[in-house]
Amino acid sequence: MKPTIKKVAAINDLSGFGRASLCSIIPTLSSMGVQVCPVPTTIMSTHSGDFEDYTFHDMTDELPAYIEHWSKLGLTFDCIYSGFLGSPRQAELVADIVNRFRTKDTLVVVDPVMGDNGSLYSSISEEMVPEMRKLIAKADIIVPNFTEAALLLGREVKNDITKEEMREWLRALSDLGPDTVLITSAPDTENKDMVGVVAYERSCDKYWKVTSRCLEDYYPGTGDVFASVLIGSLLKGDSLPEAIDWAAQFVSQCIKASSGYDYERRDGVLLERVLPLLRDEHLISGYERY
Repeated sequence: MKPTIKKVAAINDLSGFGRASLCSIIPTLSSMGVQVCPVPTTIMSTHSGDFEDYTFHDMTDELPAYIEHWSKLGLTFDCIYSGFLGSPRQAELVADIVNRFRTKDTLVVVDPVMGDNGSLYSSISEEMVPEMRKLIAKADIIVPNFTEAALLLGREVKNDITKEEMREWLRALSDLGPDTVLITSAPDTENKDMVGVVAYERSCDKYWKVTSRCLEDYYPGTGDVFASVLIGSLLKGDSLPEAIDWAAQFVSQCIKASSGYDYERRDGVLLERVLPLLRDEHLISGYERY
């Protein structure tokens, strides 16, 4: 039997400058031996974080023909991965992509990119929230950050959330459809100097946690890198906690490597410095039952 390369349909924006979205997803997954087939939801001169007057070309009208051509080609994907959407209508188009290309072996991952630090991003309207709730119902795995989890549930963002409350959030999000829920940038309920990723697998009723020390530097695009490494690990056959652990470790390495250089943080992490790490075996050291 001939070896095959895993393929991911990556639905996200293409930003010409700043390491985020497809400009981070493509090199990260490619370094893990995965073919990335991009579906650009918007084309922007830069990402929207900390930049002003960026150009924004909504690809909504172009996507139906794009998808139709792929359908005629009979393409199949090991994973469909959805991230930043340029308009609420695009949530329906992503749902169409899932309906057309999903097989019994296709992993569907939705990163419901909508906001951070307690509020919506400037480029996201409130109309996106109910549409994103519909979309995550089709996912196997969702990867919201803490703010996005609150938006999806209609809850208040509060840093003093307890462990039981966090577990209830995870179950409530899973009740919306996805079997597996990860919440990134989750405040650690036991140590305020730590931040982490908490997860729930409904199929086996297990909770997981990976924590790391809060780093002062903030870089856009780290969520895209995290989700990409997670997907690459899962497609390789790693368990969910192993994949979360490696994704969190790699993002931490990205931030640490970047913080030693004097440049504007809005440019994103220096992926070029750390991508070779993805080709090496890594130690599983950080995950635990939650």
